[in-house]
Amino acid sequence: MALVSHQEDGEVFTITLDDGKVNALSPEMLAEIRGALDLAERHEGVVVLRGRAGVLSAGFSLPVLQAGGPEAARMLAGGFELAQRVLTFPAPVVIACTGHAIAMGSFLLLTGDYRIAVGGPYKIMANEVAIGLPVPYAAVEICRFRLNPGHFHRAVALAEAYAPDGALAAGFVDAVVDPAELDDAVATAARSFAGLNRAAHTSTKLRVRAAALSAVAEGLEKDGFRSPLKD
Repeated sequence: MALVSHQEDGEVFTITLDDGKVNALSPEMLAEIRGALDLAERHEGVVVLRGRAGVLSAGFSLPVLQAGGPEAARMLAGGFELAQRVLTFPAPVVIACTGHAIAMGSFLLLTGDYRIAVGGPYKIMANEVAIGLPVPYAAVEICRFRLNPGHFHRAVALAEAYAPDGALAAGFVDAVVDPAELDDAVATAARSFAGLNRAAHTSTKLRVRAAALSAVAEGLEKDGFRSPLKD
């Protein structure tokens, strides 16, 4: 069963994560996302990344993490390499937060150029500290880049859980819409960004994010992961 599907609609390339459960970022899921992004890059349009109803992603696969070993290390590295790729993607990336975004799911959410959350009773949070794990250096730098200063410490060091409206105030998302309005809001944003000059967008994105990208790459090395930005 495919974990990731894609759809082309004019200048918009939509990637949907759906494992039928919590969209765990397993090695298989990460590989399929990478493949979809390869197709999206050739498509040269705006990318929309979204989850299944009720969840964007609950983070890395717990069974793989608990098993440890090389596969777990590759999964962790792959997740943050994906974050770097989205941060540097040569086209606007709209992320539709369709529900829970936990741990790596929340970090992935933060990499989008524009992030629209559906309203509802769910959580967006970096829960590492709550479950006894230090937040990886790379994740800290992603959060530092996108979160509003007054929420950075609360979200990262205190593992605060945010409902959609709180996530808007914190900087996890740029807009919150009613469930019935999500598809239209995402389509409107994507069509608007499709009118941007692609080369100018990419060049400016990399300038705006240069310090953050350098910090994330350094964080990956501190975490013991290879950084593709330094290859």
